[in-house]
Amino acid sequence: MNPVALTRWMAVLTAVATASLGCAHTQPPERKVYVISEDASGVGSNLESGTGGAGAEAYCNELQKQCFTKCWRRKPEISTIEKHSGDHYKHCSEKCLKVFMQCVKEQEELERQESQKKELHFPTIDAALDWLRAHKAEVALGTVVIVGGVAAAPYVIALLGGALVLAPL
Repeated sequence: MNPVALTRWMAVLTAVATASLGCAHTQPPERKVYVISEDASGVGSNLESGTGGAGAEAYCNELQKQCFTKCWRRKPEISTIEKHSGDHYKHCSEKCLKVFMQCVKEQEELERQESQKKELHFPTIDAALDWLRAHKAEVALGTVVIVGGVAAAPYVIALLGGALVLAPL
């Protein structure tokens, strides 16, 4: 290979390598705090109250019914209670009410944990801000907002001096 062709070949390889890698000193986009609303009142006002919801209550009711049926079919654990007596009914009712209450408590805790893990995903920061401004009553403080795709930028919904903001994590 002659020296001129070799030089051209090296120039092409260098250009391709530089173009594919980008400039090494390019700065990443600035991560800044974005104001969603100057007034943070009403944030989260449309969120569930954390009472377990209708689905959780129906689930716990079913557990209570199953518990009572099982208890009623069996001889009571307490030897002084006669099977299918009024005391047996009272015993099963009390026992299974405890099962129901424990179930509701567990469902409320699961709901609370789930609401804390909530993430919102948006393709751009503008799309995120537009949606958050229109739906501020539906979001909770501390909600993580992911902006972008592969190289996603995480933000969190927070209060700053009375304003509702989207701050980088």
